[in-house]
Amino acid sequence: MGSGLTTRGLSHAENPALSLALKSLKPYRILDTRENEQMHDLGGLKMGEGRTVRVAAVQAAPVIFDREKTMEKALALIAEAAENGANLVVFPEAFIPCYPRGLSFGFTMGSRTMEGRKDFQRFYDNCVAVPGPDVDRLAQAAGERGVYLAMGVNEKNGNGLDGTIHCCVLFFGPDGSFLGRHRKLKPTGSERTIWGEDDGSTLTVVDTAYGKMGALICWENYMPLARTALYQKGVQLYLAPTADQRDEYQCTLRHIAIEGRCFVIACNQYVERGMYPTDLNGYKELESQPDVMCRGGSCVINPFGQYVAGPSFGGEEILLADLDLDEIARGKADLDVVGHYARPDIFELVLHERKSN
Repeated sequence: MGSGLTTRGLSHAENPALSLALKSLKPYRILDTRENEQMHDLGGLKMGEGRTVRVAAVQAAPVIFDREKTMEKALALIAEAAENGANLVVFPEAFIPCYPRGLSFGFTMGSRTMEGRKDFQRFYDNCVAVPGPDVDRLAQAAGERGVYLAMGVNEKNGNGLDGTIHCCVLFFGPDGSFLGRHRKLKPTGSERTIWGEDDGSTLTVVDTAYGKMGALICWENYMPLARTALYQKGVQLYLAPTADQRDEYQCTLRHIAIEGRCFVIACNQYVERGMYPTDLNGYKELESQPDVMCRGGSCVINPFGQYVAGPSFGGEEILLADLDLDEIARGKADLDVVGHYARPDIFELVLHERKSN
């Protein structure tokens, strides 16, 4: 079901990297949690009404270091997902303008290079200003397509108040509203050379027509208290945009679904070395990287830790899955880590959500 990605006016000739990315896109998967044909009868309900929701996990490559072309590609992917019936569309970590895997930006312990600073400026210039026109375009796309949208971006301050970039997820509603954002609490390793950390004010869980939706980004999912904060807020659709392509990370995602008795929608990029612009000052740093720099691993997992869709490795793909939301309550019959399986007389999480600056 579904067709290949349409280009929506993008010129392959002008952008060979985009052309390569589009050619690698696989046919879409349509998978759901229900196990037999009898259970496919929704009792007269349309998909997305009542206790069923169709989610789309978008595994794709950005047009690296190019915000405008990546925006155009994202809008095309949103349209494709919506045309295939998606009610919720989820994108990977730092999709716009890219996750700059393999680049040092000239940082070594105790020194920086001017060439690296210039690559950083190029990266910064292509980040998404919040608030700003790109946020408005994404909101408009969600409204026109009638979908909930979670978009991974590199965020810069739209008011020009500081020069810090944040790894961020932006949430939008099917009415075209901006619902909020989550900023990564703690960048990992050398990510700290390009991203700032944030406070607890954006541990966001938003109400949707299909339940409460929230997100933690990549290795935030190794932070037990951050996970617990989302569980305490009642998360049911747990989004996990990531840059982690390891098999071991799949264990983490499945554990979260079981622990939180929630659906986990995980998204990663698929990126090849040949997609990088060759005029980067740090381009030679990529020579030691494999041809496939990020193989994906996007998936959808039910509250019992079972794969509903994926994991997908080795190409661009939109994974579609129909989720039976009643599985959440069925799962909590024996495990509710912030309810009947908790010991608040012994353990207590204190969450500081006030903004620190």
